[in-house]
Amino acid sequence: MFPAAAAYDIDISVSEEAVERLLAVSPADVEPAPALTFSRNVFLPLTTACRYTCTYCTYYDVPGEATLMSPEAIRRQCRVGADAGCTEALFTFGDDPDERYTEIHDQLAELGHDSIHEYLREACEIALSEGLLPHSNPGDQTREQMATVAPVNASMGVMLETTADVRAHSGGRRKTPGQRLNTLRVAGELGVPFTTGILVGIGETWRDRAESLLAIRELHERYDHIQEVIVQNVVPNERSDFGRPAIETMRRAVAMARVALPEEISVQVPPNLSPARDLLSCGIDDLGGVSPVTEDYINPEYEWPALEELRDIADCAGVPLYERLPTYDRYLPDSLRRDGFDGQVAESPVSGGNWLSDRIQRRIEQEDVHGERFRRVARRDGPLSLS
Repeated sequence: MFPAAAAYDIDISVSEEAVERLLAVSPADVEPAPALTFSRNVFLPLTTACRYTCTYCTYYDVPGEATLMSPEAIRRQCRVGADAGCTEALFTFGDDPDERYTEIHDQLAELGHDSIHEYLREACEIALSEGLLPHSNPGDQTREQMATVAPVNASMGVMLETTADVRAHSGGRRKTPGQRLNTLRVAGELGVPFTTGILVGIGETWRDRAESLLAIRELHERYDHIQEVIVQNVVPNERSDFGRPAIETMRRAVAMARVALPEEISVQVPPNLSPARDLLSCGIDDLGGVSPVTEDYINPEYEWPALEELRDIADCAGVPLYERLPTYDRYLPDSLRRDGFDGQVAESPVSGGNWLSDRIQRRIEQEDVHGERFRRVARRDGPLSLS
């Protein structure tokens, strides 16, 4: 079913019956979620360098223009975020940027690092020391790369985007579905709570969308590690001629995701890219990471909604809005749950039920103002407070 996965020795096969069943799904087949969640984060683009040149992406800068965030800049931004009540440090950078960019490789060497992943580990340590829980999205990763940074991350992620070979990924430096699927598998093998998603409108078909969602489900059924799936629409920009998908397309895609995925996996739409109010009835239950202090560096023309707007969205649906940690509730240990919490603790296939590394758990349990904030959010002491 997925020839690109064979190169990574990944056996994924979805039945034609399952695909056809999903293709028949409409928004009328799902129920609205009983609550909405979001994460309050600070966005830290470690570098805008990337080995890929996807035609829909405005994030990457060409060689000669991209640089690294300095440790001092990372610390300042984390401190601002923690002071603003954030719990998540969202680290992003392009796939293996030190492979293509001489400047990035040289800057890493000056900082005493052999690779971008070594530097990411240092950046995560800075975030932890300043009172934030890291959630990193460093693109495709080998097992060795992810093992380097997983212990200092509360969760991690990469967008699958699509299992199809699409024109948007063409060129000499092309992103392949096999690489993405391998990263999802590695996360499962290492027991990392993981976020992924599909990108709607980059030339894929409805069948491609169905197969992508079913591939995510199959990997989750093996490892129980997918915490959320983002259904993200492509947005117009100066590098591509892809148009924004129609709202009817997004409603159907979100409904397909909700039907395709197990109940424990959240379905998210980015509220700065999608009309979330029009998708509430299609099964979304999360509004993603939203920053009160930084812009969306991946989509800089699209501002984050204010936190008050998130509450308005929830009020429109008639449901409560809760803040969450970058690690989803079911991956948290019992010690972080209040009595009667609605949910079950997941059992890791590799660590006996403990999905958080010792480093992350110690930070959450630390007796300081930041640890108290983490615990309050984890226990959902009440609907969203904007203070």
